[in-house]
Amino acid sequence: MSKPLLLIVLFCLFSLNGTSQEWQTDFEAAKTMAKESDNPIILVFQGSDWCAPCIKLDREVWSTSIFKAYAKEHYVMLQADFPRKKKNALSKELADSNTMLAEKYNQKGIFPLVVLLDSYGRELGRTGYKRLPPMEYIEELNRYLN
Repeated sequence: MSKPLLLIVLFCLFSLNGTSQEWQTDFEAAKTMAKESDNPIILVFQGSDWCAPCIKLDREVWSTSIFKAYAKEHYVMLQADFPRKKKNALSKELADSNTMLAEKYNQKGIFPLVVLLDSYGRELGRTGYKRLPPMEYIEELNRYLN
């Protein structure tokens, strides 16, 4: 492979990696990251393979380059997924961890539920799916942080 082509391929790989959503699945690790970065935790309860509003929220907000770029600098993203299809089944450890999070923050079983937390796990606010462009959804989240 020629040097210029190799550089282009490496640049593309790093560019793609730089905009990927960094979802955490471990609550303790998310709290540590939040303390170190002084950023809030955005805890998202979702049913990734069955919940239509969850899928829309992912497509319309979480997966957009605008949200990803903002979140990378301002939030610690924590995902608590509850898939129903066998092919998407979580490990027992992760499923148990998500259930424990739901027992504390989502006792009514609302999907999607977005809970804003401080680095100690204290709730700052909550919201859900709203048909908003990414920047307006960010503004919605940030209202709970002031």
